[in-house]
Amino acid sequence: MTTDMQLFRCRPALATATAARTPQAVQLRRTSARSGNGSSVDEEELQKARAWLAALHAEVIPLKTISELSFSRSSGPGGQNVNNRSRYVAAKSNDIIVQADDSRKQNDNALACYKRLYDAIVEAGRNAVPNETSAEQQRHVKNLQKADNERRLKIKKQQSAKKSSRRGRGDD
Repeated sequence: MTTDMQLFRCRPALATATAARTPQAVQLRRTSARSGNGSSVDEEELQKARAWLAALHAEVIPLKTISELSFSRSSGPGGQNVNNRSRYVAAKSNDIIVQADDSRKQNDNALACYKRLYDAIVEAGRNAVPNETSAEQQRHVKNLQKADNERRLKIKKQQSAKKSSRRGRGDD
């Protein structure tokens, strides 16, 4: 496995999603509150991303047309029909591979793959797009920033007073 790949494992079923990093991939990066007012993503883009994520549901994504299904025999102990039935499903879409062998039915495993792929897309969207900040949260952050600034100024004045007390007086 290379460092350019990320591997996610879901339990209890065998499910593997592999995503390669491509130049087309867009990452939303947030800057910390201490780094100033600069942000790599403006509010309009965040609003569009939030609207897209809110409108996203499983029927909107054309998973069956953008993916390729392959069926294979699952591993494990034998039994009747172990070499006759291909129930193990691996759905593949460009760089993402999703595998499922939860059920004994091929169709159920295919649906499980599509559900896992949809869930991965939704989770990635939720992790990349921050929620809107409520008015209460904004007030709380403003109060914290104000208290932090006051604390900083108080320490600065204390340091200034300490240094000025060390200076020689011109009274001698």
